[in-house]
Amino acid sequence: MRNLENKWYNMDVDEIEQALGTQKETGLSTEESQKRLEKDGRNELPEKQAESKIKKFLSHFNDVLIYVLLGAAVITALLGHYIDTSVILLVTIINAFIGYFQENQAEKALNGIKALLSLTANIRRNNERLEVDAAEVVVGDVVILSAGDKVPADLRLVDAHNLRVEESALTGESTAVDKELKVLESDTVLNDRINMAFSGTSVAAGSGVGIVTAIGAETELGKINQAISDVEDLQTPLLRQIGAFGKTIALFVVGVAVVMFLFGYFIRDFPAGELLLSVIALAVAAIPEGLPAVLSIILAVGVQRMAKRNAIIRSLPSVETLGSVSVICSDKTGTLTKNEMTVTNVETTAAKYDVSGTGYAPDGDITLNGEQRTEDADEVLRRFLASVQICNDANLRQNETGHWTIDGDPTDGCFLTLARKSDMEMPSYKIISKIPFDSEYKYMAVLAEVDQERFIFVKGAPDRVFEMVQKNTQADFNLSYWEDQMSLRAKEGERVIGAAYKKVSADMDSIGHHDLDEGMNFLGIAGIIDPPREEAMQAVKTCTKAGIQVKMITGDHADTAKAIGKQLGIGDGTRALTGRELDKMTDEELEVAAESTHIFARTNPENKLRLVKALQKLGHICAMTGDGVNDAAALKRADIGVAMGIKGTEVTKDAAKMVLADDNFQTIVHAVEEGRRVYDNVKKTILFILPTNGAGGILIIASIFLGMTMPLTPVQILWVNMVVAITVSLGLAFEHLEKGSMDRPPRDPKSSLLSKYYLFRISYVSIMIGIGTLWMNTFMQNQGYSGSDLQTVILQMFVMAQLFYLFNCRSELGFAFNKDFFKNKAVFLVAGILIVLQLGLTYIPFMNTVFQTAPIDLSEWGIPLLMGLIVFVIVEIEKVITKSIRKKRVTS
Repeated sequence: MRNLENKWYNMDVDEIEQALGTQKETGLSTEESQKRLEKDGRNELPEKQAESKIKKFLSHFNDVLIYVLLGAAVITALLGHYIDTSVILLVTIINAFIGYFQENQAEKALNGIKALLSLTANIRRNNERLEVDAAEVVVGDVVILSAGDKVPADLRLVDAHNLRVEESALTGESTAVDKELKVLESDTVLNDRINMAFSGTSVAAGSGVGIVTAIGAETELGKINQAISDVEDLQTPLLRQIGAFGKTIALFVVGVAVVMFLFGYFIRDFPAGELLLSVIALAVAAIPEGLPAVLSIILAVGVQRMAKRNAIIRSLPSVETLGSVSVICSDKTGTLTKNEMTVTNVETTAAKYDVSGTGYAPDGDITLNGEQRTEDADEVLRRFLASVQICNDANLRQNETGHWTIDGDPTDGCFLTLARKSDMEMPSYKIISKIPFDSEYKYMAVLAEVDQERFIFVKGAPDRVFEMVQKNTQADFNLSYWEDQMSLRAKEGERVIGAAYKKVSADMDSIGHHDLDEGMNFLGIAGIIDPPREEAMQAVKTCTKAGIQVKMITGDHADTAKAIGKQLGIGDGTRALTGRELDKMTDEELEVAAESTHIFARTNPENKLRLVKALQKLGHICAMTGDGVNDAAALKRADIGVAMGIKGTEVTKDAAKMVLADDNFQTIVHAVEEGRRVYDNVKKTILFILPTNGAGGILIIASIFLGMTMPLTPVQILWVNMVVAITVSLGLAFEHLEKGSMDRPPRDPKSSLLSKYYLFRISYVSIMIGIGTLWMNTFMQNQGYSGSDLQTVILQMFVMAQLFYLFNCRSELGFAFNKDFFKNKAVFLVAGILIVLQLGLTYIPFMNTVFQTAPIDLSEWGIPLLMGLIVFVIVEIEKVITKSIRKKRVTS
């Protein structure tokens, strides 16, 4: 591939022809194009090798806790404990399948970008016009563009007639870009390169000719593709914490097992074989076998809940990541705004009007701004509306889903909506002749017949309309007043359009630019914006309350971005940084700017990526939202990329970890709520599960230390671990968001998964259950209990203690019996399932044989229930004391 780093937009046509060995009139020869095709390759993006399904499935075993589980499975198999081995392996396989089926969507970013590329192209070769496969276009080819075409490669334009190109997917520009041929400055940013046409964009209007300057991977689209490929996937905060947590557990279990083996062998003189079995039992007891599966299930429940709220999650851990997000970097067009141009106000020479309703749907009214309605004012407004409706090449329609959309230029489309909002009867008209919009002239003019009279109507840039009207010496026109009004609207981020008309003779049948030199009468101006989404304003307020910064990163102009940002509550409406300013900053300067600034305008893909990296370097958990190709690399780099599902490109959706099915910024807030709920429930689950493992470990350690026979066998301990993990703990996955969760700041991603209080709670509950079980075992032995009868009562006591403790864990410090006690029905369902399983373990002969249990009398159930009640009461008392201590610390 040629490495052409020339700034083509900064070169004139002659220089380009010489540099590329081509001519705009004739194009390349067939021979030369074939040579270049063989040398540079086809105009295609490089294929990314797909990962095999087996490899994707096996990747879900790449986890420290899973390694520990697999190690335990191997050891139990070598020792002949095949039931233990089977259960452990079953847990790891279920965990892998849950992850695989949730994340089986392969990376489609390359395919999404390829779908944007044109299939065919019209070119000049050997001085002839040909239609060729777009993949066979080479550098130096002369491409002919027409309305509706997709641009096949990056082009330097050498000819343009009213050429307008839709570039929003690439640059974030909300309106079609008028193309010109003039040479640009060498530091012109991507968004302002108006003499270029870029691969993957589409021609909205007009025609043009361009020389190919880059193909395939060398195009701006190709560079984005490469940026996506180069961006590393970051681990989510939860995965980082779970990874560290798993390593800690592994080191702790191995360390304690070694110490206990040495102690038992050298101090207690246990036989090596018996001691090894006890140590293996310790490992089985202390390792939370079911934790990975339970965490995956909790995350999967979160995925389902988010889907019901229109947030589609493509990666399980991403559910929780949103709960820790501290910054949301949002694209403007189509994300915070509707990406539907809307007329918000009209000022005619007779009156000022406010226009309600947003988007292309003709719902709303044109109302006088504090003035009385008069026939004269109505007539001027009618002529204004006629002018903007007649000078129009767009089509407004309602699609099959009932959504209003436009075909053609968005600015033209919004005026069709404006005309439909009027309660006045509009005259029918017949177009006789027209001057199409041209970026050189910046206006459109139409000769039309209205009520058997002929008029020339003009719609265009206000300054050009002002020039025409000034030439009419009969007109009463205050130029300074209208320039002030135009400037005022521009500062509010509005695009301003002016309109004028004049009556002509009935026999006039064509018009030219000279016909506009005299006699034009000014009608008024209209202010247009891409309106903010109403729900986005509330979402920004909620994010601010939750301690989450919202930053707007857009390709639009700075004034527009500042105005929209102020309406949304982002920034102060006065400060914004542009892509050109960001390009000049060092990484250190950019970090300062990223933290202090909230509006970034005229940005390119590299700017967005740098900003995300800078925020991450400052310690932020960063979400990036967007809908265009230009957002894809930043979305992939962000801790959580959020794509728009309706207006987003396939590239963006596939680079993101979450897709908003309704394109609603408010849905992000719902997702943050869900993320915080998921993280809280993950912590509650760990707080609940670990005392089971801790108590089991303490039971075995104490038995070895005291030289006693173990109260429970390894397979019975494994049963307790699994039945508690995969039944009772699942009830916590459905706990609702606790009050005040969205009023607290995002959690520190560097904070430990287990706080000092959690470690304290896990420790004393483990000791209470472990030592209590051991004491009860000794007490019952003294009462004459032995064998399977004793083990069954002890096993039930161990499980009942965990069941009662479950209700303690539903609220970290709140009283268990509160107004929300019955809100989570899943807790009672899993409690019922556990009781059924325990009854089966006790009274089904097959279970008695496998787990060495025996049926017990009804009276003997009192001991397990009493143990559970004691645990419940003690933990509730501790919670009250802890809550009181915390309150005193806050007030002191």
